[in-house]
Order: sequence, then structure tokens, then C-alpha cells
Amino acid sequence: MQPASPDQLECLSVGILVADHLCDPIEQVPPAGGVVLCERLPLSIGGCASNVAVDLARLGVRVGVVGCVGRDYFGRFILDTLASAQVDVRDIKQLDDAETSGTLIINVRGEDRRFIHAPGANARLRAEDIPLERVRAAKVLYVGGYLLMPALEGEPLASLFRQARAAGVKTVLDIVMPGPGDNWGKLEKVLAETDVFLPNHDEAAVITGTADPLAQAECFARAGAGAVVITCGAEGSVVVAGKQRLRAQVYPVEYRGGTGAGDAFDAGFIAGLLQGEDLAGCLRWGSAIGASCVRSISATDSVFTRAEAEQFMRDHPLAIEAI
Repeated sequence: MQPASPDQLECLSVGILVADHLCDPIEQVPPAGGVVLCERLPLSIGGCASNVAVDLARLGVRVGVVGCVGRDYFGRFILDTLASAQVDVRDIKQLDDAETSGTLIINVRGEDRRFIHAPGANARLRAEDIPLERVRAAKVLYVGGYLLMPALEGEPLASLFRQARAAGVKTVLDIVMPGPGDNWGKLEKVLAETDVFLPNHDEAAVITGTADPLAQAECFARAGAGAVVITCGAEGSVVVAGKQRLRAQVYPVEYRGGTGAGDAFDAGFIAGLLQGEDLAGCLRWGSAIGASCVRSISATDSVFTRAEAEQFMRDHPLAIEAI
């Protein structure tokens, strides 16, 4: 694969890179000392930055990744998987003194996923590891997994976003919350420099203290985010952008697993941005790519190609209403 030159990249995807250790859906979590059988225990690419990049590449977007992995088997697996997906990996750092991040994902039939996560090398990513010339050459700068990368929190990422926007680059942010803490304090400066913020409903509830997705979105918008998209799983999504208030339903698909669905939504939304879609159009793209993801247990295996997504959206209108 010949990597894209800096001026060819449409999106630079920055953030967490993870090796996902998955199980096919099981009937129950085994008791202490017990064993439950499943058909497969696959290893798959994971992490917000990886997933979004793979999904965008599948949609024909020229995309590169910035992040950290260990110099170990799982780091090599991530690099090889991204490269084989036609993602530019030149800005991924391999660390000798940190292990590649991993997540154990337990899928119980009829229940939401359970995660056991080791941050590993992701915790070492710093703002100075993100080359400004690559940022300025892109059309979109996406940062995924914020709040799991302590060296990026607050002013370091706010400054990076500020410089990106000064160069005409759209800034897109998604988060992963490891638990309670001063999440609002870590977000406030960054939101003021964010063009699109994409938390899920559960994350937004913890941060804002309200369960209503519209109120959540308005809270983040008041902090300065240009557009706020609250994804609500099977309940669709809610968007606040300036004076616009939209609610989108979901596309009909057979659900197998939710891993990576939020990242797939992000990728679809970014694809819409890159092709000049309006807010409703970006929602359609995000919703379609997110829907395609849940057809498998992994984060990227069932995500649509561009042609598949376009045909799916023609065949299945998405209900979007002003609220």
C-alpha cells in the first residue's frame, strides 16, 4: 500500500487504538469457577480512532490515524489491520515501554455489552505527538476516546482544536468515560473549540446530570460546541446546532452486537460532512453506518461500503423531525 501524502488526507483520526477480545453471545456470565461455551472468541480491531478510520476508509474517505501502540503482537495486529484497510498509519507511535491497549468484551444474549479495559499505550498520547502539518492538511480532525488520554485533557486538546479551526479544519470530538470524575472540567475548554460533539446518552447523563437528551445537547451547546449529537441507541439521536433541534429515528436492521456502533455513527456523520451534507443528511449517514455496524459482534466487520450505504438509504427512508 502506498500511503496518502499529507495533502491527500480528508480526515485525521486521533485517539485510542485497541485490540478487542470478543466473545460470541453467551446465555449468561459464568459463576465463579464456572465455564460457559461459545462458538468463537475472535480478536478484532477496536478503539474509537481505529474504528472510525476503518469505517471511513470503507466509505472511500482518505484517512490517517494518530495514536500509540506497544511494540508487541497486538500493536502489530493493529498496524497491519489498519494498513490492510487502506488507512495511513505513519503517525502511529510504537512504544517500547508500554503495552498495546486491550478490551475484553463480553456479550450476553439480550443484555448490553460488558467491558474490561486496559488503557496501555493510549494513556501516553500527547498533543505534541499529533503533527500540526497533518492536522492543517486535513478537512476534518476527529478525536475519539477523549477522557482516556490524560495527557490530552483540557488545554492541550483545546489548543490543538483552536489551531485546526484557524486552518479551516472541522473539529469532531467523541469521548469514552472510564468512570466518575471532573469530566465537565476536562471538557469545558475543548467544547468551545469543537465543531461537532458526539457523546452517547449515558455519557451525557453522567456529565450533565440530566436524563433528557435534548437538555443534554443544549447544555453542551451552551458551552460552545457548534453541533451536539446525542446518540441514544435504539431510540435514535437528538441534535442541537444553533437554532436547529432535530430528532432522528433508527434504521431497521437485525441487531447482533453494539460494539463500535457509536464509532460507526461518527464515521458516517463525518462522511456526510465531507460531502457537504446538511445536518439532516449527516444524521442519515451516521444512522445508516451505525446501523450497519450492529449486524456483527465486532466494531467494523459489517460496516457498509459507500455503495451499500447509498443503496440502503434509498431503500429505507429515515424519519427525522424538528423538535
